[in-house]
Amino acid sequence: MPQLLVRDVPQDVVEALKRRAAEHGRSAEAEHRIILEEALCAGRSGFWERAAALREQTRGRISIPSEEIIRQDRDQR
Repeated sequence: MPQLLVRDVPQDVVEALKRRAAEHGRSAEAEHRIILEEALCAGRSGFWERAAALREQTRGRISIPSEEIIRQDRDQR
C-alpha cells in the first residue's frame, strides 16, 4: 500500500492529532488515515447528496434556457 509523508507540520497540529487519536482509542497513524478518508471520500458523497437535495428543491420549476433570456434582453433594447 502506498505511504504518505507530510513534512513541516506545526507542533500544535501534531499534538491535536495525537489527542484526537487518544480520544478515539486509536493510534496516531490510524487517526490520520481516518481524517484523510473522511475529508476526501465523504466530501465526494456529500457533494452528490447536496446535488440531489438541490434537484429536489428545484423540481417542477420552469427553467428558461440562457439563450432565450439573452434574446429577451436584446429585444428590449
